[in-house]
Amino acid sequence: MAQSQNTRVDFTIKATSYHGLTTYGDVMVGDRAFEFYNERNVDDFIQIPWNEVDHVAASVLAKGRTIARFAVFTKGGASFSFSTRDNKRTLRAMREHLDSDQLVR
Repeated sequence: MAQSQNTRVDFTIKATSYHGLTTYGDVMVGDRAFEFYNERNVDDFIQIPWNEVDHVAASVLAKGRTIARFAVFTKGGASFSFSTRDNKRTLRAMREHLDSDQLVR
């Protein structure tokens, strides 16, 4: 089981990860990292510290009203796609830990 990098969790929500096979779990936005944990396999997790996030890109549909999914791009060149039950609330929680130029459409 993974040890969380966060000391405080600001936001948590059910999510889907599209990295490799589609997996379901929870996204946690905390003070130190963005984290995804698979709900069935405790060894399947993604932890991205805020200082390693290059930018976050959102797929916006329907004249800016609906966000289908978003992708987190790291400074190392990796990308991770996610969709949550409320993508707007998730991105607003992430906005507290990122610069405004790191969130793109």
